[in-house]
Formats: sequence, C-alpha cells, structure tokens
Amino acid sequence: MAQIPEEVKNVMTRLEAAGYQAWCVGGAVRDLLLGRTPGDWDVTTNALPETVLELFAPRALPTGLKHGTVTVGGGRGVEVTTFRRDGDYLDHRHPERVEFTGSLTEDLARRDFTVNAMAMDLRGGLADPWGGRADLAAGVLRAVGMPEARFGEDALRILRGLRFAARLGFAVEAETERAMVNRAADLREIAPERVRTELEGLLCGGRHGPLPGAAGEYCPGADLCGDDRPSLRPLGGGGAAGLSTGPGGVSAGDYPLRRL
Repeated sequence: MAQIPEEVKNVMTRLEAAGYQAWCVGGAVRDLLLGRTPGDWDVTTNALPETVLELFAPRALPTGLKHGTVTVGGGRGVEVTTFRRDGDYLDHRHPERVEFTGSLTEDLARRDFTVNAMAMDLRGGLADPWGGRADLAAGVLRAVGMPEARFGEDALRILRGLRFAARLGFAVEAETERAMVNRAADLREIAPERVRTELEGLLCGGRHGPLPGAAGEYCPGADLCGDDRPSLRPLGGGGAAGLSTGPGGVSAGDYPLRRL
C-alpha cells in the first residue's frame, strides 16, 4: 500500500505534538485503501485555523479561512482544514456559512460519498462512520446519509459521483441513483465551466471498462444546462444515450459538449 508522504506526516506530527487531532481525509484515504497513489493530500484537524497559522508560521498561508483552510509549505503545499459542519446551501453549490466543530464524525457527515468520508491517522487508524471501506470492497458508490439532501446541497456532486463510478468501475447504489435523477434539474444552477470539467472527467478520464452499457453508469441527457428539464439517461440498450462523435465534437446522446 502507498504511504503517507513525509511532508504530510510532518504536518500531522506537529499538530499531534501540540495536542490536536490530525487525520488524512477524503480521496487520499480512498486511494490508499485501493492500493493507489493519491494525487492530493488533505489533512483535517480540531485545531482552529488561527492556531494552524501560528503553529506553522511562516510557512502557512490563509488560503481559505472562511471555510477553515490553511495551506502549509511551499509548492502545492498541504491543505489543513478545521473540522466543520456546513450551513444551508442556497445556490446548490456552496454553504451559506460554516461552523467549526470538535467532532471528526460531524465533519465526515457533510461529505459527498461514503468512500470519500473516511479519515486515517498517522498510525493507520481508520475513522469510517459511514461504511466507506465496506462500499469500497463491494464496488459501490453510495451517498453519505440522505442522497436527496446531499445532491440538493451541491448539484455538482451528481456529475462528480458519475465520474467516480466510471473511473473506479463502481455501481451506483439504487437510492443514490434515484436521487441523482431527481435532482438533475439543479445542475442548471451550476456554472457551465464546472459542469464541463466534470463531464470531461466522466467521458475522457481513465476507467475500468467501456462507459456505454456499463451497469449503474449514467450520462447527461439533452439540454442539461438549457431551458428544458435536464435529465440523466441510462447508458446502453433500449434507446438510451451513449457516446458519439461528429463534426461538432463529442456528444453524450443528443447532448453536445460544445454547448458548454
């Protein structure tokens, strides 16, 4: 299994030495458990952002204090974010406010999918209140808690989830799948460039098999960001949408990506 890099270990060790919790969190933990080398490393802690700035001065930058994030070190650095719970999402993308908390479990509860809602400490101890490790083993993508609420908070999670499922070769859990379809109209509220980025990752990223016809995978239907009702169509048989190319570029069914 891949190891936590030294620069990340050093940050976590310093936090623990000062009496605070320090956990790797999110996609890095998921990839470690899958035997992959993570591309990004995020640390979460119960230390407040101001404390993190003091501990790591002058190597710390307040890159997102409103949301509790401090970046430590040069280059890409290590993002350190305080445990938090999110307020209401009024624009289907960003919380109106965040509140810092001393609870790792509360912090993990606000995340998108169970496989991304795990945390690991320096000794390899795993915090997994939502069963993410079991879902990894089963090859299942499942929303944390109530799927309708997760996608209502941030509609971009719909496309991000499809990208994860395609890249990892996972099946989307049934209730999560239904919520993706039910909340698809909220994607109209998302900036087109953000939608385009996720679609490019879904259609062009590496995956464990062909996208068309793969069980449990979906692709946006026509007019995703237009005036008509957006839809998510199953890929495969029965007249469902698939991938095609033409003079206008790549299309998902009758939805041309050039429109983004």
